[in-house]
Amino acid sequence: MYGKRSRFLTIMLTLGLAFFYIPMILLIIYSFNYSKIVPVWGGWSLRWYEVLFQSEEVWSAVSLSLQIAFINATFATILGALAGLAMVRFGRFRGRTLFGGMLVAPLVMPEVITGLSLLVFFISLNELVGWPAERGFTTITIAHITFSMAFVAVTIQARLTGMGEDLEEAAADLGAKPFKVLTAITLPRLTPALISGWLLAFTLSLDDLVIASFVTGPGANTLPILIFSRIRLGLRPDINALATIIILVISICVLIAAILMFRQQRADLRDQQMAAGENS
Repeated sequence: MYGKRSRFLTIMLTLGLAFFYIPMILLIIYSFNYSKIVPVWGGWSLRWYEVLFQSEEVWSAVSLSLQIAFINATFATILGALAGLAMVRFGRFRGRTLFGGMLVAPLVMPEVITGLSLLVFFISLNELVGWPAERGFTTITIAHITFSMAFVAVTIQARLTGMGEDLEEAAADLGAKPFKVLTAITLPRLTPALISGWLLAFTLSLDDLVIASFVTGPGANTLPILIFSRIRLGLRPDINALATIIILVISICVLIAAILMFRQQRADLRDQQMAAGENS
């Protein structure tokens, strides 16, 4: 009975992974297709990579998206880390339940509603104080920080809950000030979660289409908006080449984050074993 269940789970897992990764593999293969018609194979070629690197429109969108994603990831990580620390380390405080609910609301709110509400907010703000004068880089960045920091906060909360407070309490007992405990104990142990949260926020910003399309204006096309507008006119092989480059870059970043997290987990386990040995 156990063998049959294990075989069934293995088959389902294999089918699920195949359903997810086979389209990506096909996309990568067809990015090297010489033919202008995507479904028709015309032989191996780097033609569309050359076309891609010569497109000013594409690289302008890439530059805008990367700038927005970097600023968004940085601020979302800072705000998300502070929110996660408040929820886990500050105990119960007045308004904690409301704060926690507002923190996770962007996770369950439909993107259409989030984008529409932010659009109304920016329009109302412009009428009241004259800012923002136009929608584009600034409004997209603020919108992305708004929903990205919720994902970072959840990541930080999970990490803080899992690593416990033993080392922090020991440092406090030895006379370390709260700020010293935060900078010397808590933040170094949070490094993998901070890196993961930063990468997650960066990827969410780079991938966002719905919210960005609500809060952007003329002449401020992010990469997803540009790709979507081109896809509506038909598949183009240079988009496959661009997607292949994005997949490669993200895969490398995820691999680096996984290695750092694995090393940190081993260091935490070693510290806990040393602490247990000293206590015994």
